[in-house]
Amino acid sequence: MLFHLLLQLLFAVGSYPSPIHPHPLAATSYDVIVVGSGPAGVIIASKLSENSARKVLLLEGGGPSYWITGGTERPSWLAGTNLSRVDVPGLYSTIYTNPSNNLLCQNKIRAYGACTIGGNSAINAGLFFEPPASDFDKYFPTGWKHSDVVPSINRLYQTQPSTNKPSLDGLYYEQSGYTAGKQWLVTNAGYSELDINANSARKTKVFGRPVYDYSNGQRGGPVTTYLQAALKRSNFHLQSGAWVQRVVRNGQTATGVIANISGATTTISLTAKGRVIISGGALKSPELLMKSGIGDPAVLTTLSKANQLGGLPSTQWINNTAVGAGLFDNPNTFIELSSPSVQAYNYVYDNPIPSDKDLYLTKKSGPYSFAGGSCSWWDTVTHSDGTVAGVQGGLGPAGYQDYTSAMTITLNIYGTSGLKSSGKVVLGGSDYLPGPSGDVYYSNPQDAQDIATFIRRLFDALPGTGLTPLNLNQTSTVAQIVQYITSYTPYTRGQVNHWSSSCRIGACVDVNTTVIGTKNMHVVDASIVAPLTVNPQFGVMVAAERAWELINKLMV
Repeated sequence: MLFHLLLQLLFAVGSYPSPIHPHPLAATSYDVIVVGSGPAGVIIASKLSENSARKVLLLEGGGPSYWITGGTERPSWLAGTNLSRVDVPGLYSTIYTNPSNNLLCQNKIRAYGACTIGGNSAINAGLFFEPPASDFDKYFPTGWKHSDVVPSINRLYQTQPSTNKPSLDGLYYEQSGYTAGKQWLVTNAGYSELDINANSARKTKVFGRPVYDYSNGQRGGPVTTYLQAALKRSNFHLQSGAWVQRVVRNGQTATGVIANISGATTTISLTAKGRVIISGGALKSPELLMKSGIGDPAVLTTLSKANQLGGLPSTQWINNTAVGAGLFDNPNTFIELSSPSVQAYNYVYDNPIPSDKDLYLTKKSGPYSFAGGSCSWWDTVTHSDGTVAGVQGGLGPAGYQDYTSAMTITLNIYGTSGLKSSGKVVLGGSDYLPGPSGDVYYSNPQDAQDIATFIRRLFDALPGTGLTPLNLNQTSTVAQIVQYITSYTPYTRGQVNHWSSSCRIGACVDVNTTVIGTKNMHVVDASIVAPLTVNPQFGVMVAAERAWELINKLMV
């Protein structure tokens, strides 16, 4: 998960070299150009490069992240290791207290996110929850139902390691939150304790340990798996420090991209049957489409007047009002809980507890082998019309903001699938950078009612646990909880930055992920993923695997 938006951390971004030897991009035509090396971009580029007859280029605007990509940013206690800050799971949350000019998007989006090799998979907690089959069957169109994506899910599991026991010594650490949570949810509230991914279909009153896409005690993700396989292929090239400005088109057909590489504007060409795949994430991908002359005509008119379309005449514009529409993020509430039975644990960047530092460096074990969340749980809220909203909770390792005693931990509450609020991607500022509209959260009052109902249920099960809410009265009614969670405080209306759904299948792209109105442009990332019942990372990777199947058939 990502914490509240920290726009004050945004500074200027630099340029970074490619982790492999560069070659003259303008002199080569590519069969596939993938824009963005987040988890979806890495997967789709790697899978398409399995065909050795294709020249595949993966472009990333940011720079190195993991050590294996050339990332070297790290605290002094990692000196002498083959680890950057990205590789150490326990350093996850320190991106907020010790921000990175190298990893964050800085002045590229009006939100919080990563612009680096791996995208947000390089800075998030690494949570890896399989969505229930019902998510695909309810919220995705024909061709993307659960039966359609099962092969993609299976390939993902075969390629990407994951674990709910991240410490290599086989022990669990900092577990007072889990113990308290189990008494609260399982004993008092009647939740079932289970292996979350082994029981992925069950998302009503279930409780368990978080699942992470870690491997060997380190952060995992597609950079450590799919990308490493691709880099061994002579027909694949990764170029970082390449900011794509627009896709070049001849009518409905993309012919290449224009990118700024190390300060130089470069046109990179497609072969006659080539394809551009946009994988910049749910904010950046709609921006690139709009700046390529694809979107709402009113928006394109504004961009044209501001010289943001590269002189593209209106006769070449493609009317697609679904570009950027439907943007979703999980509305987030923090509730601080205090109890004599819990012990807070604070992860730090520079000076970890010596024994914890040594345990990680010598055995890849201990608190720094995971991101800190001790437990996760799910429930549902059923409406009078039979529709269902998903809700999710989890316990963090320490308190937040005004409540940071040694006996305080944070309850993190999400609304998930079935919520009714969404917004759109809006380009703003003098550079027309993408960000969320103001109606992403709680624009439909049903969402606040659902989340407040969930919180009230949780509070009803608190007696006897020793846990006391500090920033919201335990006796609050549903109406009072609604008022609180929709107000603006450090604990409410938080941006989790799980951005998704801004280029939906059937509206913005077709079932093959082809941008509607084009012949050879695709979007493959969180933009095409409907709001899920779980953290979106697993689902985004599945979408990339499924998109590979579909695009691969188109390229035969």
